[in-house]
Amino acid sequence: MRIGVIAIQGNVEEHVNAMKRALKDAKYEAEVIKIKHKGIVPTCDAIILPGGESTTLGRLMEREGISSEIKKAANSGIPIMGTCAGLVLLAKHGDKQVEKTKQPLLSLMDIHVNRNAFGRQKESFEAPVDFKGLNKPFNAVFIRAPCITEAGNNVEILSTCGGIMVAARQENMLALAFHPELTDDSRIHHYFLKMIG
Repeated sequence: MRIGVIAIQGNVEEHVNAMKRALKDAKYEAEVIKIKHKGIVPTCDAIILPGGESTTLGRLMEREGISSEIKKAANSGIPIMGTCAGLVLLAKHGDKQVEKTKQPLLSLMDIHVNRNAFGRQKESFEAPVDFKGLNKPFNAVFIRAPCITEAGNNVEILSTCGGIMVAARQENMLALAFHPELTDDSRIHHYFLKMIG
């Protein structure tokens, strides 16, 4: 099994380490690789889109030819997890900010997003959130976090924070407004491993 982390910008190393920890805990054999160029996504069994600056990440993925490969992978059922900026990129619908910056979206999940729902960097925070499928709350780290403002009928909401939607799943895609890779709790990476099977 091969799990690819898009390594153009953002929390790459943290996701690589978190996934390796989850694999070790689950006693799964898999290779976790960094994806910087076209041609690697089609060789992967799962993809992680990390947090970072979503406009930059989206543009660089388009330029490198990675976006079209991710769309193809998602449409063929390959599991994809997007955290923070990754959630924004997975969405079919952005907010006015996304339109203004002409940010390229992958347009894969039937969700509307607010790109800076929780404010600027200095408004970053941690909060325990209930997460469907986990037996106790997950300590979620929100950094300039987005949120889901609307979700289609085929989207399952997995978590909310203060009544705001912050995690969702649509078939093989998992979108999180927070950063599970910045905690020692690997339960969400385990959840993603189960999606990979």
